[in-house]
Amino acid sequence: MTKIYTMVNQKGGVGKTTSAINIGAYLGYFGQKVLIVDLDPQANATSSLGIDKNTVKHGTYEVIIGSSPIAPAVLHNPRLKLSILPSSPALAGAEVELLDMQERNSRLKKALAPIVERYDYILIDCPPSLSIITINGLMAAADGVLIPVQCEYLALEGVGQLTQTLRRIQQSIFPELSVRGVIMTMYDGRTRLAADVVSEIKKFFPSEVFQTIIPRSIRLAEAPSYGLPIAIYAPSASAAIAYKDLAREILEKDGIHIPVIDDEVN
Repeated sequence: MTKIYTMVNQKGGVGKTTSAINIGAYLGYFGQKVLIVDLDPQANATSSLGIDKNTVKHGTYEVIIGSSPIAPAVLHNPRLKLSILPSSPALAGAEVELLDMQERNSRLKKALAPIVERYDYILIDCPPSLSIITINGLMAAADGVLIPVQCEYLALEGVGQLTQTLRRIQQSIFPELSVRGVIMTMYDGRTRLAADVVSEIKKFFPSEVFQTIIPRSIRLAEAPSYGLPIAIYAPSASAAIAYKDLAREILEKDGIHIPVIDDEVN
């Protein structure tokens, strides 16, 4: 059964794209067939995998509005063991165009249907806003949302707003929407604040916070400029090890046991 998770947080800069790319890369490393859907007009996931967003002629925009089928729009990178439905700045136009379309909130879900069974995991990277595009990402989240949260004080306020938003969507259009897990990112172990934030987030989500915490990492910040996930760019970095552990934790929660293998990514 394909698992479809949507990365969501109304606050920007919390690690949504970074987590989508690097979890996806390690799921691929562990033998899973992975598709990343770039649902952000900024197209950072697309750029992070070495694709020029300005050259994308068939991507999420064309797929959502129905001018292109999804299969030819998906790009596969054998080296990274990842596929991606790329984005482009044109996706920003969908905000207006979708308003007059039938079933506007479930366009992405319907578009994905023909290819869902080709993948073990589909990770949807949403923009940092509650827009009709984000709602499409949430409606497609058959197995729940993954919420990256930065280990800083202001993140607490953002999480409160996000839980209210998810609750409204559950009550109005998608009762089955659930939180699959919370990913703590940019953790600085030298500060007490970071540990306090983790503790407070666990009060919001008593059983959903992943045990694996992603540390701050210069290597992690550098990797997108080379069009590579951390698994390829710097596999021995602390953040790489953390994302590998997180991918394994996700798999185990999904009932898939992965034996311990060498840390080196070929």
